[in-house]
Order: sequence, then C-alpha cells, then structure tokens
Amino acid sequence: MKRITTMFILALLAVSAARGEALDSLALLVQRGDSMMQQYNTFEALKYYQQAFDQAQAQGITRFSMDADFSMSKPYVPEDRVPRQIRLKLADCQYKRANYRQTTELLKNMPEDSLTHDAFRQLANSYRQQGDTDSYMYWAARLLERYPKDGEVVAGLTLAYARSNQPQKGIVCALKYTLKDSTNILVNRAKAEAWLLNGDYTAAAKMYDRLLQQGDSAFSTLYSAGMCYSRIDSLERAYQYLKTAFFASGMQHANCAWRLGVVSIDTKRFDEGLEYLNAALELMKPDTVAMRAITLSQGEGYYLTKHYAEAVASWKEHLAYNPSSIATYYNIASAYYYLLPDGQEAKRYYEQFLALARKEEKPTPQLAEMIEKAETLLRTTHFGKHKSKQH
Repeated sequence: MKRITTMFILALLAVSAARGEALDSLALLVQRGDSMMQQYNTFEALKYYQQAFDQAQAQGITRFSMDADFSMSKPYVPEDRVPRQIRLKLADCQYKRANYRQTTELLKNMPEDSLTHDAFRQLANSYRQQGDTDSYMYWAARLLERYPKDGEVVAGLTLAYARSNQPQKGIVCALKYTLKDSTNILVNRAKAEAWLLNGDYTAAAKMYDRLLQQGDSAFSTLYSAGMCYSRIDSLERAYQYLKTAFFASGMQHANCAWRLGVVSIDTKRFDEGLEYLNAALELMKPDTVAMRAITLSQGEGYYLTKHYAEAVASWKEHLAYNPSSIATYYNIASAYYYLLPDGQEAKRYYEQFLALARKEEKPTPQLAEMIEKAETLLRTTHFGKHKSKQH
C-alpha cells in the first residue's frame, strides 16, 4: 500500500513539474510577444502570441494569467477564465495588423464580462471594417451598456443607424449621450448627419451651426451645413458655407463645386456660378450621372447670362449623356429659332423634340403646350438658313 501511495505521489510530482515547465514556456512566449509589441513589431509579436495560444490549447491549459509586471521570475496565477490574457493579446495584435476576421473569431465567443474595454471596441470595429453593419451595431450597443460615456462609439453607432435607414434610432442614441455632454464634436457631427438623413434639415442646420461655433471647420461640416441651408431655401447662407467648403477642399471636391455652382446661379451670381460648374465638369468626368446634372445647370447659367451659343453647346453636351431629355431638345430649338440665326438647326431640334414628346402617353399641361407651339412653328415657318414666316 505504501508503495502504491509513493508511486502516486511521484506521478503527481511529475505531472506538476511538466505543467510548470509548460507554464514557464508560455510565460516566455508571452514575454517575447510583449517585448515585440513594445517595439511596435507586430509581425514578430504575432508569431509568439500565436505559438502561446496554440500551445495552451494543445496542452489543455485553461487557467492562467501573468503577473502585472510580466517578470520571468513570477509564475502564472490560476484564473477563472479560458486563456483570457493570451487570447486578448493575440486579438489585439491581429487587430493592429488589420486582420479583422481573425480578431472577431478570437473575441466573439468570449463572455462579455471577460472583454476589456479595448477588446470590446476591437470586436465591434472589426465587424464594421468587414462591412458587417448589423453585427457592428449589435456589439457597439452592447459596449455602450457597459461604457455609456464612450463618445467615439456613440458617434459611430449613431452614424451606423443613420446610414442604415434608421436615422431616428441614431438621433435617440446621440441625444442620450448629449444630455450629459453636449460638447463632443464627434457625437454632434453624427447627430447632425442623423437629422440630415431623417429629412429634418432645419434641426440639422442648427446642429452644424453649433459645430462651427465649437470651432469645427472640417470640410464635411461646412459642406453639409451648406447642403442643409440649400434645402430650406436659405440660399445666401448655403452659398457662404459651400464656398468656404469648396476652398477648404483645395477646390477638388466635385459635388461641392456643382452644388455651389447651382446655388450661385440661383442667387444671381451667374458668372461665378458658371465657373464653379465648369470646375465640377472637369472634376467629375467621366461620371455620366453627374455630367447630366452639371451640363443642364451650365446651359441654364449661360442662357440666363445671355451667352446663347454657350448655352446651346452645354445643352448638346447634356444630350450626349441624357439623349431622352425632351425639354432639352425644345430649349435648343427655341434658342436657334429666337436667339441664334440658324433656322435649319431650329427645325431639326423641333422635329427631334416632337418625335420624343409624342411618345408620352400622358403629357403634362406644360409639355402639351410645348408640343402645340412646336407644331405651329413647323407648320407656319419657312426654315431656311434664316427662318421666315410662311404666307
């Protein structure tokens, strides 16, 4: 009996010694990984952390932690969680290397109370970086239950809601935070965008004004403020904000140039507006959708400034992008008929206008009037190089 007891004790000692060696080996790997991280060498750190993780799994080591100073002379202390420290270190290293799928795989099944604040954010942001907005919103909301004052996550979740056709949820998310802190620029930007996407341009404009008063001079704030004021017909304020935004972009933002050009023309700054539209035209090539809108606005701007030949040229360019634009054929024909000495071109464009307009099953009253007028002119006018009335 004594011999059996002795052998059992020796076996336990052997197991304990082997386990101690395994823990020492893990400690060495983690320490080397930490050393690499301190040198911002994530490539080497990843190797050590992955080895430590794989070794812990292979040897069934599930309860351990390292002393806070990571001294080699200190042993692991048992802990209630599965290899939490190594898992978190490996996830942190993967995240810093933009390996977002690996980060989520490491963290998503951990008990939430085992996640540090950093790990919680890395899990949520990894889903966002992978384009999984639903999972991002879920984990960001869970994070805010534990850390409701994390303004950066509040702003991110507000925007995620707003851009996922849930702007009202985004507004509520931001409002809860701003009850205690109304000065966080990130949250205020997100709240303003949520108002904007919710179609409440007045509330959004006020929020952008607040941001500008706070000293936020970012292009996005200026541009969005201008867009909001253009929606509520406060065109002078829209002009000022859009102009400041365009120059803040280094005159390189095509949409801003386009909107500024339109607002400039609407506020009777015709020449200036045409310059912005020309800039937008160059910046947007070859975006056909944008080119349709810009060339149409250019034609209007030239027409209003009595540059009729340029207006016709812009409208013709518009037709190259939008050949089914019925009104544009009529505008060109009328310009040739009334303002430019080219009866044959007037006749040609009136005929093209009618060919399209007559296909409309339910023409609007305005279109019906245009059709009648074109038919009358074609019937009663002699279209030589210079048109003349028939007798």
